[in-house]
Amino acid sequence: MAACFQHPETTYITEEVRVSDGRGGFFMRNETSKRIENREGANVLGLMFFCCIFGVICSKLGEKAEILVKFFQALDQTVMRMVLLAMYFSPIGIMSLIIEKLLVIEDIGETMSRLGMYMVTVIVGLILHGFVSVPGMYAIATRKNPLTFMRKCTECIVFAIGTGSSTATLPVTFKCLEENVKCDTRITRFVLPIGATINMDGTALYEAVAAIFIGQMNGMQFSFPDLIIISLTSTAASFGAAAVPSAGLVTMIMVLTAVGLPTEDITMIVAVDWFL
Repeated sequence: MAACFQHPETTYITEEVRVSDGRGGFFMRNETSKRIENREGANVLGLMFFCCIFGVICSKLGEKAEILVKFFQALDQTVMRMVLLAMYFSPIGIMSLIIEKLLVIEDIGETMSRLGMYMVTVIVGLILHGFVSVPGMYAIATRKNPLTFMRKCTECIVFAIGTGSSTATLPVTFKCLEENVKCDTRITRFVLPIGATINMDGTALYEAVAAIFIGQMNGMQFSFPDLIIISLTSTAASFGAAAVPSAGLVTMIMVLTAVGLPTEDITMIVAVDWFL
């Protein structure tokens, strides 16, 4: 239960200690000690690990855990209805959040330039991943021209860009792969639904860059371990993101909490999320 409200944080304390020189005298020396303290905020990584183990064990128990599974299914439906109700008021809420953030900005010009560089970074990263790394892996694995494959899947690529939802694009993806590429239906029916919900590379990239951007806006300098935590948390959060537009904004809260960043600054990202 503590993981829902607190997370461990390592702090290093430097103190002057008196040390004997072995000859009856003493001298002062700085020593650094490590201390692990509990801070306010959810332990996101711990909760995700617990939930994964919990779900696996429930599936292994079968009928014995059927009541528990039905409880969480009903809870999921209830929460979704509550979210649907809140979505009717979301335009007013989002507008208020953005206006509040604009009012407290001291230099709007500098902030907009940083936000523009953030957008450029995300777009360049997505282009490199979508048109360089993924086609490169396809060429290495199949020894075929990736441009030919992309040309046959042009319809689903354009549809995905227009809708911003991998779930909405799923029927078009089935059509392109089965009719144009001539893939076995047994493969497409198994791989595509899983890939549409788990293989969200763009969401992981988007959330990692957003966390670094928010940290820099608050004057934070990230160490290499911090960047590793951001990368791992962004990847894990993208697994659980819904395949609908702007779902990354919800899971981004998990990433910000994991590295101790203010979640209220996510309103800066809301203004350009529709474009990205």
